[in-house]
Amino acid sequence: MKKICSGLVGLFLAASPAWAVIGGGDIVFKMEGMASVLYSHDYHVNKARLKCSECHPFLYKNRAQHNVVGMASMQKGKSCGSCHNGKKAFDVADKKQCATCHNNKSPEN
Repeated sequence: MKKICSGLVGLFLAASPAWAVIGGGDIVFKMEGMASVLYSHDYHVNKARLKCSECHPFLYKNRAQHNVVGMASMQKGKSCGSCHNGKKAFDVADKKQCATCHNNKSPEN
């Protein structure tokens, strides 16, 4: 019985770091001259039901290794524009949607 309990405790402890990173947390993109963008992994993974593999490692690598992204590249289907193209999600080119992302909801603002 002790071995089973020890094994289960070990399994939970070993798995807990993996559970902690699912979703990746929020990422703040500071923008010069406009409101920052708060990207919510929680929203995209849990509410929009995206799989990590839909963005990683093709559209985005990780926090330390990432491509610089701008509106022009997004409008060509890169990064956020891969989904936010007016078909799968709202279009990044739609001027009425700017405040959806550029909203200063960052805890740093």
